Amino acid sequence: MNTDRASSSRLIRSPLSRLGLAIAVVLSVLTIGAPALAPHAPYEQLDPAAGRFLPPLSSRVVLPLREGGWLLADSARVTDNGVVVQRLGRTETLPLDRFTGISENGGVSRQFFLLGTDKYGRDLWSRLLYGARVSLLIGLLAAGLSLTLGIAVGGVAALAGGWIDGLLMRLVDGLLMFPRLFLVLVIAAMFDIDLLAVILVLGGTSWMAASRLVRAEILSLRERDFVVAARGIGLHPVRIFWRHLLPNALPPVLIDTTLRIGDLILIEASLSFLGFGVQPPIPSWGNMVADGASSLTTAWWVAAFPGIAICLAVVAFNLLGDGLRDSLDPRLDETLPC
Repeated sequence: MNTDRASSSRLIRSPLSRLGLAIAVVLSVLTIGAPALAPHAPYEQLDPAAGRFLPPLSSRVVLPLREGGWLLADSARVTDNGVVVQRLGRTETLPLDRFTGISENGGVSRQFFLLGTDKYGRDLWSRLLYGARVSLLIGLLAAGLSLTLGIAVGGVAALAGGWIDGLLMRLVDGLLMFPRLFLVLVIAAMFDIDLLAVILVLGGTSWMAASRLVRAEILSLRERDFVVAARGIGLHPVRIFWRHLLPNALPPVLIDTTLRIGDLILIEASLSFLGFGVQPPIPSWGNMVADGASSLTTAWWVAAFPGIAICLAVVAFNLLGDGLRDSLDPRLDETLPC
């Protein structure tokens, strides 16, 4: 039976893996399609007065102002004297030329706010979509950097051996002594943090476990018959590493990296919540939760929806990691029909 087909079959057949894959696909589609799916820019304050803390599924009449921006109202109608607007508990008549896109015979449009608005009158659905781009991008790129550094350090340690191996592993042990969140907070507090810096900090502090895993796998593989045979026919050590050792050492490392993506998303959210991560006005799920932390009793949705998004992303990548582990475990081959 083909091993790749067996692995794919196990991954697709597992209910939890399918759930994780489905959540990851939905998040990816929403992230890629954010410009088309978001009704407003993530920084756009629709109406700080009348649009503040609108609950989910609320609707308002949206009137575009000629000088830019929007005016939200409970109701509005065009009359001969102008536009009669009811907002903030009172009714007023505003001149028609103050608005754009509204003619004397034209109507006004009403917009639904799927997830409500925050304290600045910004649409939460739009901010959640664009925040997904930031949070998921940080998690994926930081995990990729962690994987690259782990392979480099672990591979050099395993192949070089001797004092180089000892030096690199003692360095790894020293870094693992520090709690990672504390180490990240110290680095973030010492330097100015932007989006690239967050990726570098998270990726640069999460490669140690991957390096130990790579080293252990290569030390186990280099005495196998196919590696001994490759050395016997005179293949260069670098070629043996790239063609034989690394491909066979990658599966457990990739599983660990997939599980680490959710962890990195969670750490980024924690940093942003504390003010050391992605800085406003750039939306990320972490600083969106921080924006709503002070209004949990009056506007719970501001913090609840990005918090739910963080949980879904972490669960999705953890389920995918478990599915990859099951699909790449050769001991499960006998459970599938050939």
